[in-house]
Amino acid sequence: MVVVIPKALRRLARSGTVHVLFAFLAMGGWAVFANRAYDMPTPLYSGLVQGVVSACLTLFLKSAIDGLSKRFDGPTRLWAPPLIACLGSTAVLVAIHAASGTPEILRTVAVPLLVSTSYATIYNYSISARRGTGT
Repeated sequence: MVVVIPKALRRLARSGTVHVLFAFLAMGGWAVFANRAYDMPTPLYSGLVQGVVSACLTLFLKSAIDGLSKRFDGPTRLWAPPLIACLGSTAVLVAIHAASGTPEILRTVAVPLLVSTSYATIYNYSISARRGTGT
């Protein structure tokens, strides 16, 4: 079975703007949900902070993995770039949420870190597989 994807949908899927906007809305929405037990506007503020940080990390993550994947050889190339990206993302997210007063920092950053680390791992593996340096 062949699935035909319309050109307009393919164009949207490749759009950096769409990726950044989706990251802002999805991860910002998650932060609002994670902080929903607190009085307004705390959940909204946490969502705005997370949305902006996620949008910026989305722009940065692909470039970081591209650069890091070139610095490692062999099996290290498979795990080091996503690990470094995850640790960097964790540091940025926790520091910014702590500075902005987000009450539920761990709940707020858990889903964005899971998503970004999964993306980094899959993208890094695809780069390694193209270079013939998979497992």
